[in-house]
Amino acid sequence: MRRDQLEHAIRTACQIIERPEVIVVGSQSILGTFSEEELPADATMSVEVDILPIADDNKETARLANVIAGVAGEFSPFEELHGYSIDGVDLETSVLPPGWRDRLVKVQNVNTAALSGDPQFTGWCLNVEDLCVAKLCALREKDQNFVAALLNAGLVDPKIIASRLAAVSPPRPGAVERALDWLGTWA
Repeated sequence: MRRDQLEHAIRTACQIIERPEVIVVGSQSILGTFSEEELPADATMSVEVDILPIADDNKETARLANVIAGVAGEFSPFEELHGYSIDGVDLETSVLPPGWRDRLVKVQNVNTAALSGDPQFTGWCLNVEDLCVAKLCALREKDQNFVAALLNAGLVDPKIIASRLAAVSPPRPGAVERALDWLGTWA
């Protein structure tokens, strides 16, 4: 995926749910910090953008996430036309460290604008180390490959990741311990 595709996904998701801003929590949030040219191939392979709507409670967040997925999700006409999909997610999708909202990276430019040309939609992307925490708590093979590629490229700090992992109180028992063990192989 490319940065311009991320920006298009942000604009589209905001328009679908009629909200001015969303949070990108999946692997493509890395494009909020780095361009695709700066990233290893394993960091941009996903053709899905995970969008967390911003709402007053998780019930409304989940409802809005379903609307996004219904319009632009996997197997949608949007995916067929653009070659990638937008998956709406809720607050229970990712395990994130305390303070993650304070470290979000703002994506807003002419590509996140409506027809007026003025940027009016904002995507908030996870900080790279917070993204790695979420990926390592999931610890699927694709998540390991993603984080390993960033570590090998020197784009993330394993000490920051470890300290944020240690601060997580995960809803899934053992997630932090498995993640820290995996990260320990990189020390």
